[in-house]
Amino acid sequence: MFQIGSYPIDSQVILAPMAGITDRPFRQLCRRLGAGLVVSEMVTSDTSLWHSCKSRLRLDHTGEAEPITVQIAGGDPDQLAEAARLNAENGAQIIDINMGCPVKKVCNKAAGSALLRDEKLVAEILATVVAAVQVPVTLKIRTGWEPEQRNAVRVARMAQDLGIAALAVHGRTRACRFKGQAEYDTIAAVVEAVNIPVFANGDIDSPAKAKQVLEQTGAQAVMIGRAAQGRPWIFREIDHYLRLGTHLASPSLEEIAGILSHHLRELYDFYGEVMGPRIARKHLGWYLQTVPASESFRRQLNRIESAQEQHNSVSRFFEQLQETEDKVA
Repeated sequence: MFQIGSYPIDSQVILAPMAGITDRPFRQLCRRLGAGLVVSEMVTSDTSLWHSCKSRLRLDHTGEAEPITVQIAGGDPDQLAEAARLNAENGAQIIDINMGCPVKKVCNKAAGSALLRDEKLVAEILATVVAAVQVPVTLKIRTGWEPEQRNAVRVARMAQDLGIAALAVHGRTRACRFKGQAEYDTIAAVVEAVNIPVFANGDIDSPAKAKQVLEQTGAQAVMIGRAAQGRPWIFREIDHYLRLGTHLASPSLEEIAGILSHHLRELYDFYGEVMGPRIARKHLGWYLQTVPASESFRRQLNRIESAQEQHNSVSRFFEQLQETEDKVA
């Protein structure tokens, strides 16, 4: 449907990078369920920190479908260029630069969306990173630092001129964080201003909303973040609707149980028997929000430390739900 460098992307639905969420197990699951492209959690550009367990896991792309896309974050052009180069050597096929994160600890280090306040630095970063690697470089931004300082169109034109291959735009300023409605008109202005693929991000939580946003903005794809938490099948639902104009049936309890079981096993394998169940808790909480009568069970799960016990408890819960559903039917 569109290309990033030499890589054809055959779906208009992309998984947004989310720190602490879009780890390798979640990325692989979303690809399997219809995402055309998935982007890693952001990796710090300070390579002296890459020896930590967290960074080592974020740099692990074993078994991932191509193109492997790694997001880097920082505020120093040379550091970012070195991080891009080393990630490319480690298997990254697309490098994404984070200028969209609104989190204080990122912005306080003059990284993420804080960079949008300094367009000269933005230009230096983009030029330096693009020159450092042979793989395509993409960029994720917000519409500006604050409503009075929206500069997404200027930054987009600059990015295109400096060799950025594609651009994702979250339709809010940094000051807005995740409040208020996304500014699809601003994204439309960005699309109008450049010839590279633009991805619309923000408040897209259904197939109908995805179609509306694509029509309103003219973007090449939608980027899904929070709406995929606990609903990774949203990618196939949107992809199906955009291609055929019909709605897929919601997944059955049996299918949700199977998806969740597979996801849990992947998390245990990736993080280990101790950290795996702890990391899984937030995902379980999101999945179970889509399931009726699960609130008390969610509280019980938070007290379980064992991977096997956690997995068995989830399996039993879904078996009981299925039995109840069968009786009603």
